[in-house]
Amino acid sequence: MLKNLSYKTALVTGATSGIGKAIVFALAKQEIHVIALGRNEKIMQELHNIEHVTAIKADVRDHIQLQQLFSTYEIDIVINNAGVLTTRSDFQSIEHDDIDSMIDINLKAPLHLTREALPAMVERKKGHIFFIGSSAGRSPHPNSSVYGASKAGISLFCDALRCDLLGTGIRITEIAPGRVQTNLYRTAIESSKIQSELYEEYESIMPEDIAELILTALRLPLSVDVSRMEVFPTSQAIGGARIVKKNS
Repeated sequence: MLKNLSYKTALVTGATSGIGKAIVFALAKQEIHVIALGRNEKIMQELHNIEHVTAIKADVRDHIQLQQLFSTYEIDIVINNAGVLTTRSDFQSIEHDDIDSMIDINLKAPLHLTREALPAMVERKKGHIFFIGSSAGRSPHPNSSVYGASKAGISLFCDALRCDLLGTGIRITEIAPGRVQTNLYRTAIESSKIQSELYEEYESIMPEDIAELILTALRLPLSVDVSRMEVFPTSQAIGGARIVKKNS
């Protein structure tokens, strides 16, 4: 169980699959009340049936709905997890809609959500905000220029936000993983090829591993802020540009 019992309620975006869903389960097991946000109605119902979970259908780009959530619930933990990689291609081939989608969901939405979360946290002098970044935001990756830019923006935002929050007691943690086995690539790669191209012959971090990192940071004393965690499969080089096959 988490020793820090002062944290009672968490909000998780992108809660219906992959990393977000694993985080919801991990926090609920710690008897944290989890507000799980997502758009897949079937999985939202599944989450709603879990003890300590309130599942709410929401679009992270909807500022009005976010305002209502923070006026309804006293939220101690925010996990900005929702993200998209709409395409993998060179920049000159990317559609304008894809640029907008990645910037809106990966960068603008977490900033707006954090803006809604912070006033009450600062007033209570208590809170922990997480951002699921990416190795693509720390080092250049081919065919990921817009996605990388959105995640690089998150990384710098975390550093600047800590400066603004010094003395408030609010903790900010960025988790920047390499290859994680999730549904992130579902629109960027033909679904029948995802398993064979990305995961079948390669080691990957599992969503549950990221959830465990969240718990690790939360367990530390409130005087300790884990500012950034960069985590990779053992077979992937730091920076993420090179990964070798299993048993190679």
